[in-house]
Amino acid sequence: MLLNDVVQASARVAATNSRNAKVAVLAETLASADAEELLVVAHYLSGSLRQRRTGVGWRSLAVRPAPAAEPTLTIAAVDAAFTELARLSGTGSQGTRASLLAQLMDAATADEQAFLAGLVTGETRQGALEGLLIPAISAAFSVPTDALRRAAMFSGSIPVVAVTAQAGGEAALAGLTLQVGRPVLPMLASSAPTVGDAFAGFGADVQLAVETKLDGIRIQVHRDGDAIAVYSRSLDDITARLPAVVAAVAALPARRLVLDGEALAIGPDSRPLLFQDTASAQAVLSPFFFDLLHLD
Repeated sequence: MLLNDVVQASARVAATNSRNAKVAVLAETLASADAEELLVVAHYLSGSLRQRRTGVGWRSLAVRPAPAAEPTLTIAAVDAAFTELARLSGTGSQGTRASLLAQLMDAATADEQAFLAGLVTGETRQGALEGLLIPAISAAFSVPTDALRRAAMFSGSIPVVAVTAQAGGEAALAGLTLQVGRPVLPMLASSAPTVGDAFAGFGADVQLAVETKLDGIRIQVHRDGDAIAVYSRSLDDITARLPAVVAAVAALPARRLVLDGEALAIGPDSRPLLFQDTASAQAVLSPFFFDLLHLD
């Protein structure tokens, strides 16, 4: 598949306000990708890179070479280029990265250059993103949306769900379950006009608990024996930033677990600091876990 196929699909999605039309375009594009391309195609349609970090910033894209006259870049070639960019590190990597990026952009048309820049900077604005991918995957591979949402939560990746749905349908999706060491998509709160309305939505026979909202950073912690990993809300590995959290989890009387909650920076007076202080890379954070997702 050519990168241009995804670029043009993205443009068609951006050109309509109809949700159904957007879903139809996305489904058509997903269905036309082969098994080796689908993971990357799903990432690009959601406005993200499979590699997450490439070392390329917006300044590197400020000046672009003259665009190619005709589209020739394939999905596989673009993905390979970003994989190489992400792999680079150490002495001389900056120059090599600039050269590889120039080669990639030189082979791209003007529309492709703009699309690639959006993927790198996270500013692909075609009105699709992940919110419409679930119904699009459902339409492309004839699987129920509920099964897709469940699988997406446990796998932590909608593109992975697309590949699974294409390969094995609903039965394969059922095989995606909670796995210690693999972050899951966070459960997010929804609002209600009043407290009464919020309670009424759960039914009369449901027992409810109310928790104080702590303004920290959302974290997810996985422990498998001595191996402990901490993930952010966006599923980035932030273990190295949170040694206090790692120490607290290591002290728990458990062998395998998954925790979902908040981490806060605590001041000398034992009160939480402001959110901007908690979010600082220099902050020493303490764990306040609200939910136990798994325990052995």
